[in-house]
Amino acid sequence: MAQAVVLPKFGQTVEEATIVKWHKKVGDSVKKGEVLFEVETDKAVLEAESFYDGVLLKILVGENVPAPVSSVVAYVGKAGEQAPEGAPPPAPAAPPAPAAPAAEQKPAPAPAARAPLPAETGRRPAPPPSALHLPPPTPPPPTPPPPSRLLISPRARALARSCVIAPARITGSGPRGRIVRRDVEAYLEAQGYASLRVSPAARRLAAKEGVDILTVRGTGAGGRIMVHDVQRSLAERPRPLSRMRQVIARRLTESFAGTPHFYVTVSADMTDLLAYRQELKARGKSFTVTDFILEAVVMSLQEFPAVNSVCDGTTVRWYGSVDLGVAVSVENGLVVPVIRNAGDLSLEELRDRARALTAKAREGKLLPDEMTGSTFTVSNMGMLDVDDFHAIINPGEAAILAVSSTRETPVARGGKVVVRSLMRMTLSTDHRIVDGALGAAFANAVKGKLEDMELWKSLT
Repeated sequence: MAQAVVLPKFGQTVEEATIVKWHKKVGDSVKKGEVLFEVETDKAVLEAESFYDGVLLKILVGENVPAPVSSVVAYVGKAGEQAPEGAPPPAPAAPPAPAAPAAEQKPAPAPAARAPLPAETGRRPAPPPSALHLPPPTPPPPTPPPPSRLLISPRARALARSCVIAPARITGSGPRGRIVRRDVEAYLEAQGYASLRVSPAARRLAAKEGVDILTVRGTGAGGRIMVHDVQRSLAERPRPLSRMRQVIARRLTESFAGTPHFYVTVSADMTDLLAYRQELKARGKSFTVTDFILEAVVMSLQEFPAVNSVCDGTTVRWYGSVDLGVAVSVENGLVVPVIRNAGDLSLEELRDRARALTAKAREGKLLPDEMTGSTFTVSNMGMLDVDDFHAIINPGEAAILAVSSTRETPVARGGKVVVRSLMRMTLSTDHRIVDGALGAAFANAVKGKLEDMELWKSLT
């Protein structure tokens, strides 16, 4: 009997995913535990394994087609077995129909983007779904109807194809606006096509890739269009963002537009801590600068719980634990794995947990639930040679700390100029709940801990 392959539900908040790559094609043998396909959610690209042995009989959902989680995407069975008839899963639900009469009207569901208030739930709401643990998006607007079919005669289409041009740009003079051969000829004459100089290789590449040769600017002798000109045109062609980048673009735009950002910058003198880190390394204890920063942030959040909070515009809620987000750059964008209950961990435990989550993030193996629900985020670009930057607050949080590179800087100490290793840190805060004085106190608390060698000696 053929077995249904179901699109897994990667985390409680994921409702839709896209198969970006099938590792098997119809007719291939499949073993239990073998990777069947890769799935992209709005958080990460993950692998889906087969639960069955057999042969891939049928694929219902192709690559780059969004589908609801838990829907059937394929069938696995015995060789030669007939797969059940089935259609690809339905598209996401359309917007609601016009309201019914008052007597029949059902209560409208709450907007998806609104988080329950503390007074309504009495507990911390479930973390929102996002690669950046951001609030769930509102339903997308209905997809506009596809454009009407291009009306063009076979002879006109053949001429356009042979000339490597896009007929959609041509105005038709035939019945119902149909493009006929004379329209293509007139268009070519108006565009000066006869004087166009194109290398044979460039023409072949443009035809293969569907590039309108009239849109390519030639850089060869006399304006001749060369292969690299077509390649440049291909590189400049608009292409859709990945689902992860779409989420980042949409939700961080919402955050920056809806949250009044306020910034505080301090410089921490890392000279002594860097020297102590080398001492620890010589003793077989390996720590990164990020490890010390995370520990300093956790301790400071425990001292300033108002920074470890969230505001919905009318109420403010302090979180009961420090769930620390660590921004990690990956191939397709940015993810923020979350260290749960970071305040309960030792420096070594915090380091090990951060390393494990960062490795999973870069391997694309983070689960969605490992990327949601942070209460504060650290974004460290110190290894990227930057002097300063400001980070955007992740919705659901009150602040984010942006850490820049450590620089050897001349400073005045005891009436003399000495060179010290300074590291700039900028705290972005939600100014509705974290004002300048509180932001400055928190930033300086982190700075003070990084410069307190007695603290680190007691922790290591």
